[in-house]
Amino acid sequence: MDSPAAYSLEGPYSEKWKKELFFGSVQVKKNYVSFYLMPVYMYPDLLKKISPELKKHMQGKSCFNFKTVEKSLFEELSQLTKQGFERFMKEEYS
Repeated sequence: MDSPAAYSLEGPYSEKWKKELFFGSVQVKKNYVSFYLMPVYMYPDLLKKISPELKKHMQGKSCFNFKTVEKSLFEELSQLTKQGFERFMKEEYS
């Protein structure tokens, strides 16, 4: 999906799972923005080193909600996304 209200990203076709795997998405809601990152659901150990501040933004097992721009947390989330991508590609497509 790619629209003003939502964007999602799937990985390539996985021989292991016999389908394309959902990686993540962003959804713009009325009062907040949600960032879904499936690798943290698939590999929960990725969450062991996140800050308590970022943890406060988690809803469920793979969703982060933000009502305001928080640059330092976005930078941390960017690093977590990079780690998740590297793990996702290594374990699901190798």
